[in-house]
Amino acid sequence: MGGLAQGTDGNFYGGTLAGGTSSNCSYTGIVGCGTIFRLTPGGTLTTLHSFDGTDGNFMINGLLQDTGGNFYGQTWTGGISSCPGNVGGGGCGTIFWLSVGLGPFVETLPTSGKAGQGIRILGNALTDATSVSFNGTTALFNVVSATEIETRVPDGATTGFVMVTTPSATLKSNTKFRVRQ
Repeated sequence: MGGLAQGTDGNFYGGTLAGGTSSNCSYTGIVGCGTIFRLTPGGTLTTLHSFDGTDGNFMINGLLQDTGGNFYGQTWTGGISSCPGNVGGGGCGTIFWLSVGLGPFVETLPTSGKAGQGIRILGNALTDATSVSFNGTTALFNVVSATEIETRVPDGATTGFVMVTTPSATLKSNTKFRVRQ
């Protein structure tokens, strides 16, 4: 329900409206409160979580991955509060997060640009960043906050990943930055 999100590991993540191991939820004969799953590009499907109604029911809107590597989503019903009249019964829905062990990354806004164009880099724990590079080409940068860096596409940069080095890690962009001519 709501499409798939491609994680930084290359796998696809999503959820189902129903199904799973719980029999606490049913709607028009469909049993189960829904699941969260991982699908490899090769087609291997793994259920990562089965909702049981108390933690959610009928997942909607797909998943989003934050720059810390975690996934977030929401359910239509379920949870601990009471919402009489909800389809499927139960609570008013939940907002949840799921960690599958993926590491942090950075994201560029926009994801493409010409040499000299201003770019924002979003992430976490960026305050003490020591370097920024576009596919190996070093860029001058300014740390705006713990979650944002401003930079410009350096002359000579080519399409590839943006890397931000901090004292504790080297963070790679979640997608390749496309350098336009």
